[in-house]
Amino acid sequence: MKTKGAILWGLNEQWSVEEIELGDPVAGEVQLRMEAAGMCHSDHHLVTGATPMPSFPVMGGHEGAGVVTKIGPGVEDLEVGDHVVLSFIPACGKCPSCSAGHQNLCDLGAGLLSGLAISDGTYRIQARGENVIPMCLLGTFSPYMTVHQSSVVKIDKDIPFEVAALVGCGVPTGWGSATNIAEVKAGESVAIIGVGGVGMSALQGAVASGAREVFAIDPVAFKRDQAVKFGATHVFASVAEAIEPIMNLTQGRMADKTIITVGEMKGEYVDPALTLTSKAGRCVVTAMGNMGDMDVKLNLFLLSMLQKEVRGNVFGGCSARVEIPNLLALYKSGQLNLDDMITRTYSLEEVNDGYRDMLDGKNIRGVVRYTEADW
Repeated sequence: MKTKGAILWGLNEQWSVEEIELGDPVAGEVQLRMEAAGMCHSDHHLVTGATPMPSFPVMGGHEGAGVVTKIGPGVEDLEVGDHVVLSFIPACGKCPSCSAGHQNLCDLGAGLLSGLAISDGTYRIQARGENVIPMCLLGTFSPYMTVHQSSVVKIDKDIPFEVAALVGCGVPTGWGSATNIAEVKAGESVAIIGVGGVGMSALQGAVASGAREVFAIDPVAFKRDQAVKFGATHVFASVAEAIEPIMNLTQGRMADKTIITVGEMKGEYVDPALTLTSKAGRCVVTAMGNMGDMDVKLNLFLLSMLQKEVRGNVFGGCSARVEIPNLLALYKSGQLNLDDMITRTYSLEEVNDGYRDMLDGKNIRGVVRYTEADW
C-alpha cells in the first residue's frame, strides 16, 4: 500500500514527510493502523549520528500504539481490531535471554538497526525507489506499519492511544530504571539527573517504590516545576548546585541511588553523578550516548574505596509482555500519571516542530496523533 512517513535522508537533516510504499504482512507479521507515536530523544540520535545507521534513508519512530488491520500467516494471539502497543525491543520468548526473564535483551534485538525484517530478512518500506530502514524495525512515524508479532503487545481497548504509545519505550525505561535497575527501596533517597519523559518516569518509579526524598535535577525551569507535580521533594538546576543541599538533607550520606536520564549521555557526566551517590550506593546510566564515545571520567579510587556501583540499563530491565500491561493497569488505577507527561500533540507534518520543542526544553513528551485525514 501507499502511505506516508517521516524519512531521514542524511545526517543533521530534517525529517521529510513523504510518500512511502509499505509491504503487506508475511508469515509472523501484522499490519497496523497507527493512532499515536511518541517523540523520543532516541530518534533524534539518528539525526546527529550518535546512533549510527548502516545507511540512509531511515524512517523514524519507535514508540507507538494502534489497531491491527491485517494478519499474516502463523500469527498467534492477535486478531484484526486488537489495540496494541509497539515494544521497541522485540521479545521472541524463546532465546536464552528471554528464557532467563530478560526480554529486554532478546537476541532479536541484534538486528534492530539493520532494517531487515525479522520474518524473512527483506525490507518492508521503500521511498523514492530505495529501501528504507525503520527505526527499531518499527517506524511509528507513519500512519501504517507492517511489523513482526514479537514487537506487538495487546492492550485493553479503553486505554487512550496517546497514553499507550508512551509505554513502548520511555515510560518503562524510566520506571524500570528506578524499580528494576536501581532497585529503589522504601526510605531511600534518589537523585534523578534530567527529567524529560524518561526521567519523569524514573521519578514516578522512585516515588512508587517509597523513596523518602527524590531530588530532580534539570537546567530547564519548566521541567523542574513539572517534577514537583510528579513527586519530587527537591529540585535543582545542576549537579553542582545540588551537592551541598543533598549532603545536608541526607546528613552527609548523599543519595542512595542516582539515575542519569539526560537527553544525551556523555562520559564526563558519570563522576559528578557518583559524587551525588552514597557509599555502597548505585548509579544507573539510562541515558544514551554516542556509540563511538569510549571515554568515561570517574574517580577510580573513590569508586572502589567507597564501594559504589555503576549499572547500565536498557528498557528499564523490563519484560515487555509483563511490564507494558502492568504499567497501563497502574495508569488506570491512578497510580501512574501519564496524562500530564504529554505536553503537546503534533501532526506528522509537524514532526520537526516537535523535536525543536524537545530540544528547547518545552516538552516532557511530544506525541504525534494521527487522524482520519492520515489514513
